[in-house]
Amino acid sequence: MEAQKKKAIILGATGLTGSELLNLLLNDDRYEEIILLSRSTVGFEHPKVKEFLGNLMNLKNFEEHFKADEVFCCIGTTKSKTPNKEVYRQIDYGIPVAAAELCKKNQIPTFLVVSAMGANDKSKIFYNRTKGEMENAVLALKIDNTYILQPSLIGGKRSEKRAGEWLFKQIMKVGNLLLVGGLEKYRSIQPNTIAQCMVWLANNAYDKIRIESHTIKKLAAK
Repeated sequence: MEAQKKKAIILGATGLTGSELLNLLLNDDRYEEIILLSRSTVGFEHPKVKEFLGNLMNLKNFEEHFKADEVFCCIGTTKSKTPNKEVYRQIDYGIPVAAAELCKKNQIPTFLVVSAMGANDKSKIFYNRTKGEMENAVLALKIDNTYILQPSLIGGKRSEKRAGEWLFKQIMKVGNLLLVGGLEKYRSIQPNTIAQCMVWLANNAYDKIRIESHTIKKLAAK
């Protein structure tokens, strides 16, 4: 008997990881419908895709479209792109938590979110603390299948220029070769690898909730 086709929601499908994830799901026969919630269009049409545009900081406005088997949250920003801390928190904390709340409310059993290495609600670093607080808020909702991915520096080319990040990526191309053993988790990671891991987690049982960068790579290769 053929398994029932699934519906997925992606938040952040225009970003590095989200766009890779969308491509994977478009070519995955297990998925019949992919709902995109974004502030800007992905720029193409596809029979599987239903796209809804709007302000994700008011995610409750999308509640009627928030019906699926799985929710993939690939939302995130940076200090250079969003220097205002209040706005930064609305994006990196507010959107994922609101998405998880809708997931819980609409009884969607699987929620996957991209966080970051170093996420810690006790950190003195605002970025790490915000990610840590987001993780805690998501876990408090106790969605049946919750997975939090904690990648290291994400490689790939962005549409906007981030000079400091670009320089660090060049350094990491060499540095990755030196990070072995227990330091392996600090190696940079490609967005496609994160996306592959998310799809694997959504379709397989796994006993850990927080997935560190080196484990993301291992699961993506399965």
